[in-house]
Amino acid sequence: MTIADIMQTAPVIPVIVVDEVEHARPLARALVAGGLPVLEVTLRTPVALDAIRVMSEVDGAIVGAGTVTNQHELAEAIDAGSQFIVSPGLTEPLGKAAIRAGIPFLPGIANAGDIMRGLDLGLTHFKFFPAMAAGGLPALKALAAPFSQCRFCPTGGISLADAGEWLALDPVLCVGGSWVAPRGPVNEKNVEALAREAAALAG
Repeated sequence: MTIADIMQTAPVIPVIVVDEVEHARPLARALVAGGLPVLEVTLRTPVALDAIRVMSEVDGAIVGAGTVTNQHELAEAIDAGSQFIVSPGLTEPLGKAAIRAGIPFLPGIANAGDIMRGLDLGLTHFKFFPAMAAGGLPALKALAAPFSQCRFCPTGGISLADAGEWLALDPVLCVGGSWVAPRGPVNEKNVEALAREAAALAG
């Protein structure tokens, strides 16, 4: 499965912060049931790697690690069973390590220099981050114009209210959003409903 396949699986990739391992399985179950099988677990908490292991056992879940910033975290994430890697930015050592590992990789970009660095490494699929703080839709439209071969997943400050606008942009394959996966104890019915609403954005 390539990063392009993963980005086209559902219109929204939940950006997940897990504080307690016991929240991982019900959260993954609810998101998959609601039609959002691609799950980005951010490495922002001590239990993130364990959460990836647990979520990977849920039928239908495609679990990856987010907030990967260096080669050590990349190795740990792969060891935990991550099926793809997302980073907030792009450095050459991290990019080369991900390519060597043969794992689908979605690096963060915020400007033309970042995209050019990615293209030099043979990458064409990027996370536009932080989407709203980096200039929102007008910024991505301007950036995408000279890089027609690139595809994007805007993430950062996007909500259900404006996700549709982002998805209407041709170079945008999906968006990342934390609104579908609230932190804390999991109300599976609630999360499934949020996921269903987000999955419907594909239509």
